[in-house]
Amino acid sequence: MGLGIAPQGRYEKKIEQHRREMDEKFRNPQTSPLRELAHTYTGQDYYPPDKTYRVRARLERTPEAKPFRLPTSNPEVQKQFVQYGILHFSLHGKACRLSVYRNLQLSNMPQYKDLLFLPFADQTSGLETYGGGRYLDLEIPKGNKMVLDFNLCYNPYCAYSEGWSCPIIPRENYLPVPVRAGVKKYDKHAEK
Repeated sequence: MGLGIAPQGRYEKKIEQHRREMDEKFRNPQTSPLRELAHTYTGQDYYPPDKTYRVRARLERTPEAKPFRLPTSNPEVQKQFVQYGILHFSLHGKACRLSVYRNLQLSNMPQYKDLLFLPFADQTSGLETYGGGRYLDLEIPKGNKMVLDFNLCYNPYCAYSEGWSCPIIPRENYLPVPVRAGVKKYDKHAEK
């Protein structure tokens, strides 16, 4: 093996492919949150893929939850969500829980009918990662078990440029541990 560098495994390759696809989306002015600066995009800073941030969670469904309006980064815009359930899991030995939501507008569209939205903040928020927290997209499972892969978490679009209406992380979704996985803080000045 030479310098002691382990070959990249299947899991790491999957994460790297996901990141290449995300970067390609950001370079395309039609799909980029950077809008007019998409052509200057050079890539994001990511934590190295780490399987310890891929955890099994137990889903406690909350069918009686009432829809609510979640504030966004634009004070004039609120989005309607409903809590779908509470995810219980352990991260680096610490018991954690996060609420997972459905966007009521998106859930009416066939391509998003099974989409769940997991916004969260953690002890890296505002330091190593975007201060407004990060997001994970999940699918409704058939049973009550889910896999959370924080290596796939991403920044809200408002981390990249103004004019977006990004849901603000509910206080109940602040994790008491650092999540050093997924995308890091974006340096807006690096693209100019």
